Amino acid sequence: MTIRVVAFGGGHGLSASLRALRRCAPELDLDITAVVTVGDDGGSSGRLRAQRGGLPPGDLRQALVALAGDHPATRRSAGLFQHRFAELGAAGGDALAGHAVGNLVLCGLMELFGDPVAALEHAGAMLGSVGRVLPMSCQPVDIEAQVRGADPNRPDETCTVRGQHQVAVTTGRVESLRLTPQAPAACPEAVAAIDAADWLIFGPGSWYTSVLPHLLVPQLATAILASPARRLVTLNLAAEKETLGLSVADHLAALRWYLPELTVDFVLADAKAVGDPEPVDRAAESLGARLVLAPVAVHDGTPRHDPAALGAALVPVLGADR
Repeated sequence: MTIRVVAFGGGHGLSASLRALRRCAPELDLDITAVVTVGDDGGSSGRLRAQRGGLPPGDLRQALVALAGDHPATRRSAGLFQHRFAELGAAGGDALAGHAVGNLVLCGLMELFGDPVAALEHAGAMLGSVGRVLPMSCQPVDIEAQVRGADPNRPDETCTVRGQHQVAVTTGRVESLRLTPQAPAACPEAVAAIDAADWLIFGPGSWYTSVLPHLLVPQLATAILASPARRLVTLNLAAEKETLGLSVADHLAALRWYLPELTVDFVLADAKAVGDPEPVDRAAESLGARLVLAPVAVHDGTPRHDPAALGAALVPVLGADR
């Protein structure tokens, strides 16, 4: 029987989750949908968003590539999507420098179709994607945070930090998060996918800029709470700049802070990253979840999930009977 999985996130964290799910797909007969944040305002995505409007394509591109098929032609297309133009002329004089080819393709497809979902479906067909990629909203959003100590000279002062990139690199402590507009309309196809899902997966990824934004879209939050699907949270392997000072258990508490009625069935974490499991176990229990520890990191010591190891850890969880 097909297991319908919806994975929420953005950037490298969601990419790692999707690559792991792809490895599970044949064994478990998974139907995979990625629901991707649309708040990116940095790098190539930020430039395209500022110059041409529309959804920032970078996180959407990474999700598509993570789900790309295994045929040699589609693998070459996936490589092309990831190719980034180098600077050829004088600094600042090359309009293509820094852009990923896939970002330009997605920008063109969204203009051509006038519908980001149709554009993503077409791009997925180009890449032979084993799954579907959807934006959390069909309109771009801005991420803002109240941050304490953003200015190291005023450690007790709270200020507003605007933009996903600035929030991601802040050295202060994020105290609250919001979107602009405050209640963006959810992508209807994303809501339908949640309604039909057997599993909802949150993380890994940048907590404040990739994972939590989904909970701030009212229609997505309502669909998540109403869904009969089981829920899994995959924890990060290390704190990022935006979550410095936030314990592993605090990451779970943040989910409840932004969506108080949220319950979770499983929390998946790497034992080495967790350290003392007791506070994490208590935080998982507060969400109604069971903590599952498994070695899911790459072996070179960097805080990155290994898709094969993460996939192996997901199989018994996603395949378990209710």
